[in-house]
Amino acid sequence: MTLVRLGYVAMSMQLQNASPSQTMTYKQFSQIQDREAALRKLERIAVSNIENCLRLLKHNQMHDIHFFRLSSKLIPLANHPELEDWNFLPPLKKVLKELGEYANSHKMRIGFHPDHFVVLNGTDVDILKNSLVTLKMHEALLKLMNIPRQHRCVLHVGGAYEDKEKALEQFIHNWSLTPTSLQEMLILENDDTVFTVSETLYLCEKLGIPLVFDYHHHLANHTSDWKTEWPRIVQSWEHSPLPLKMHISSPRSEKDFNAHSDYIDPNMFLEFLQHAKGSVDQIDCMIEAKQKDEALFKLVEDLQKESSIEWVDKSSFYIK
Repeated sequence: MTLVRLGYVAMSMQLQNASPSQTMTYKQFSQIQDREAALRKLERIAVSNIENCLRLLKHNQMHDIHFFRLSSKLIPLANHPELEDWNFLPPLKKVLKELGEYANSHKMRIGFHPDHFVVLNGTDVDILKNSLVTLKMHEALLKLMNIPRQHRCVLHVGGAYEDKEKALEQFIHNWSLTPTSLQEMLILENDDTVFTVSETLYLCEKLGIPLVFDYHHHLANHTSDWKTEWPRIVQSWEHSPLPLKMHISSPRSEKDFNAHSDYIDPNMFLEFLQHAKGSVDQIDCMIEAKQKDEALFKLVEDLQKESSIEWVDKSSFYIK
């Protein structure tokens, strides 16, 4: 049997006024004549975002949800070039500590998935520099939450730049320029248009990085059967302190196959689980669906009558 834990991304469709991604544009910031007052407003927004994350974790605890992705937009304008002198972390220490204490005390697995502009395989020095600055911010947030940084940040490989083999080798080169503490934080995901599971595994095995298997992405972009690659995916997590992590989503339609649906197709999910069961003790499945926690609750409801499932709590089960 394999234990399966379900999680969801960033925000709740049930909780009102609990966005963790409230923001301010640089134009709005620059229109405030008193710069210090503008900075304090940014800090209040960031504090509110983190407080809303704590509300989300309490909501999750009520529903036995142990797995959650924090928004990477907690601190608006954190890495804006015009705000390099802004030391945004000190005002956030208290709320970040509270957030981390709650997650740790309830044994929740939380992490990040930085935005698509965080790229480690490009040749543009400025893009690499900005990517590393963003990753250092994520590392600092984890540190203030007292969350171990290891394998907490999901990244895609990046662009093909008209030569996929060269792009893979550029990732390896840039990896050597990446601080060790950030290397330890990262895990790689196969994507739906460029780098397949086998290509992503090439990097993971060469650099010792776990692979986050995205089943939907694989169906959209593959050159091999995922079942033949699955033992290598499992092996990539061998030295991680965390269980194997994957992403699950469903196509919006046949015509718009790559886009995420509002909910999860239970039959598609079960098809995966029937092949993966028994190969690993635990799989943490991050639901990437437009309806967030509602999609999780709907999937649980859809799976209630499935005879091969033995429920542990409201969001975790054994697949037999």
